[in-house]
Amino acid sequence: MSAHAQDLTLINQDLFMITKKLKQILLWAGGISACLVVVLAVHIYMVTRPKPPGANTRIMARIDIKKDISQEDADKISAWLYQQKGVDRVMINPATDIVVFTFFPVKTTAGSIISNFQTAFHYPAQRYVPSEEEMMSGCPAMAQSFTAKLSGVFKHIF
Repeated sequence: MSAHAQDLTLINQDLFMITKKLKQILLWAGGISACLVVVLAVHIYMVTRPKPPGANTRIMARIDIKKDISQEDADKISAWLYQQKGVDRVMINPATDIVVFTFFPVKTTAGSIISNFQTAFHYPAQRYVPSEEEMMSGCPAMAQSFTAKLSGVFKHIF
């Protein structure tokens, strides 16, 4: 075999080895990338799926009273609502006849609180449920300043 033929054979073997190594590297990189994509997809699914209410979950509800109430009536309603199981905050505006309260859904439901309220006070009242359009526009409480959002993040972390 001539020297030129031997050189071509060695070059061919080197090229074959490099190609084989490159294929192995690409296969490993592709496999690891595929595994990482699967892990990311599972993580996104686990984090974004709906969760049932927990012990710290609070829900806000609103009662619209269809009758004028006085400050004395508002104080009675407030005292009564604070006595209800699961209610932790009550706000009443006698000028607009609106009652807003927060409660823990693992302890009670808004429907039971409102039906008990109607039974106890005999006011023409109903629960305010936002329309689909209002739900899509978002919560007005979320329109906070940057400073308030930043302090909320720090409170959540610490």
